Amino acid sequence: MNLNRRQLFRFTGAASAALLVGCDPGWWRRLWAGEPAASIPPCIVRPEQTEGPYFVDERLNRSDIRSDPADGSVKEGVPLQLLFRVHELRDNACNPLPGAMVDIWHCDALGVYAGVEDMNDLFDTSGKKFLRGYQTTDASGAAQFSTIYPGWYEGRAVHIHFKIRTQPASRRRYEFTSQIYFDEALSEQIYTQAPYSTKGPGWLRNQQDGIFRRDGGAQLMLAVTKTETGYAGTFDIGLEMT
Repeated sequence: MNLNRRQLFRFTGAASAALLVGCDPGWWRRLWAGEPAASIPPCIVRPEQTEGPYFVDERLNRSDIRSDPADGSVKEGVPLQLLFRVHELRDNACNPLPGAMVDIWHCDALGVYAGVEDMNDLFDTSGKKFLRGYQTTDASGAAQFSTIYPGWYEGRAVHIHFKIRTQPASRRRYEFTSQIYFDEALSEQIYTQAPYSTKGPGWLRNQQDGIFRRDGGAQLMLAVTKTETGYAGTFDIGLEMT
């Protein structure tokens, strides 16, 4: 079965797990036989989305991206632990993808990005490097980040950008770029808190965002759980690299 990167698969229970048979035809049988869902490999194909104007290839190898290495300052906001689990779809199999670079970048609680001059002249943060960084996936395909819940800016729904690249020395060079979105009820709750609340109302809902609607944003939602200090979420993605 040849899976196209644009095909969108989700599983939210036993019934929808059968949609993933392209990765392993026996998964649904194992699930119905009583095998825990957590043991099913996370081969979820996601849609690509635009890189946007604010990607800067800083090559900052770090898991905690809240600080600015230029001056040691730390961005305030609700803590968010973000775990990527990256798999490769090849020859009808789903395998962890080790050694891949996972970059993430997003705005701070007030909608400001680091290291760029805003196209609308709202800010100039040249030389700043907060809320940017990459991690290399381990043997299990995992890469973990400590960040804050992103703020918002005019014209876009709440999101985090990410880019997955194989290393230049890899036998197959590959790049995948997309975005992660959030539940609006959670955003509404968080934006009543400082420092987000100082920005006031006006954030865009997901279905009002043209990129979200046009390019499969519903398949890029991050489910989060409450922790003692903030929130945590796991984002599974399967890449077809052929």
